[in-house]
Amino acid sequence: MWVLRDKFRAVTARSRTERPVSAVVADLNQVLRGWAAYFRNGNSGRKFNVVDGYVHERLAIFASAKHRLAGRNWTTRFTYGWITRLGVYRLTGNVHRATAHASR
Repeated sequence: MWVLRDKFRAVTARSRTERPVSAVVADLNQVLRGWAAYFRNGNSGRKFNVVDGYVHERLAIFASAKHRLAGRNWTTRFTYGWITRLGVYRLTGNVHRATAHASR
């Protein structure tokens, strides 16, 4: 999880606000798709929810810095609809439950 958070922090750093949000989303989607493909099988639903929330927060803070909006009230400015319109790949709902024993 720390490696993933470091990648998100690097892509959404305040020093990179000259990039358009769509380019940042494209970079994040590439990482998210790879992460989902690797950890899809098993019991990763809770962690996927945590990652989705973290991505939402980082993108909202990035957009606030880009548009010079003050304050940490990103939850009211940048809602779920906003992140959906951006086309961010969501990890929630991508878990495939596997059986714990071999089939006979």
